Amino acid sequence: MPGPSVERSVADGADGGAGPRRGADAPRRGPAPPGGSAGRDTTDRSALDVGTTAKLSLRSVQKAFGDNAVLRGIHMDVAVGEMICLIGASGSGKSTLLRCINQLESIDEGAVLLDGQDISEPGLDLGPVRRRIGIVFQSYNLFPHMSALENVLLAPRRVLRRDSTAEAEALFDRFGLAEHMRKYPDQLSGGQQQRVAVIRALAMQPEIMLFDEITAALDPELVGEVLNVLRQLRAEGMTMILATHEMGFARELADSVCFMDGGVIVEQGPPERIFTAPKVARTQAFLRSVLR
Repeated sequence: MPGPSVERSVADGADGGAGPRRGADAPRRGPAPPGGSAGRDTTDRSALDVGTTAKLSLRSVQKAFGDNAVLRGIHMDVAVGEMICLIGASGSGKSTLLRCINQLESIDEGAVLLDGQDISEPGLDLGPVRRRIGIVFQSYNLFPHMSALENVLLAPRRVLRRDSTAEAEALFDRFGLAEHMRKYPDQLSGGQQQRVAVIRALAMQPEIMLFDEITAALDPELVGEVLNVLRQLRAEGMTMILATHEMGFARELADSVCFMDGGVIVEQGPPERIFTAPKVARTQAFLRSVLR
């Protein structure tokens, strides 16, 4: 079965490429939060809080697909080295939020600020943005006709125009895959393939990493090896946002946990408080259902 085309992989952000974001050419439209008005983007950018010390900030981010409002006014600040875990039922908006942060999806209203710069502004060159914000998905999207090392080297060679072989080999060694770098994807376990996908994103030297349910497609016995990679990145100070169903992992390592439901952040706080004393009834109900 043929793998994804290079163009599709880069456009999907698998290699940190500079493909167009979906919906980027259309005028921003979407449902407004209560009290607002639907239609074109009415964000007053002169009033945005660009003086924040946060590495990444979301301000009133909205996104709809047709009549389906997926994000309804998201606010978030992420500091350098912070790890934020997004929890919530499927369809709550977690994946769309990550894709909007990376600009794989254009937002309808609001702003996404990276170091104070509005990276959601229409017409912005997205290549440099995506090199700074890496993303890894559930599916590994490795090219089956390339070795693990060749998969990792593809983006640096195509996008950065340089040979990063030494750096890539160091990443394989760092994450315990040195003996597997010459193997092809069908010779690797699911956990090993997902670790290669993480290495591929890291090869672009991003400042922020986004992870979208990266253990969801793995057999239970393989989940731990991928979570150990995230633990290592956490210890090294990588700024990360994770959408996850791994509640124990979120409680163990996150600086902050956001419970999402219906396209909004219902509750956010330190993991110990969220998991032991959530204040909102909807958060309480969700945690009862997943922790029983």
